[in-house]
Amino acid sequence: MEYQLIDSSRSEDIARLAVCLTNEIIERTGVQHFDVDVPLAIGLCENYLDSGAYQVMAALDGDRVAGFAAITESCSLYAEGRFGIVQELYVLPEYRSQAVGKSLLEAVVALGRQQGWRRLELCTPPVPEFERTVSFYQANGFEITGGYKMKYMIS
Repeated sequence: MEYQLIDSSRSEDIARLAVCLTNEIIERTGVQHFDVDVPLAIGLCENYLDSGAYQVMAALDGDRVAGFAAITESCSLYAEGRFGIVQELYVLPEYRSQAVGKSLLEAVVALGRQQGWRRLELCTPPVPEFERTVSFYQANGFEITGGYKMKYMIS
């Protein structure tokens, strides 16, 4: 398995995996949290990667994308500077329990060090349906900081 940043030429692969992630969340929770639109996801992914607003670390098994972590940069006073946000992380089911997710996170941490980030943040899918996901992140050095992910729909 190879772990590397990829460019927009792989946008379709990444967008399709992101849709798998959102579908898995919808299926497990029974709530339509997301409107899944594959063509829109592909276009957004390509745009984000080309603009530099988004970086994607991919787990590559030959030419196949087995998993990915999408990362953006932010900054805040509470974090004392710039930091990375793992927006999405997904590993295909057949690659789970093979340390692909762990290795993706290690590659993201290395990228964060190169970028001079002070920390990484992420939001897990809903619990209790994704308690194993929370445990995975804790086992890989993330701490629960409390609170809830919240949104306000502008449009």
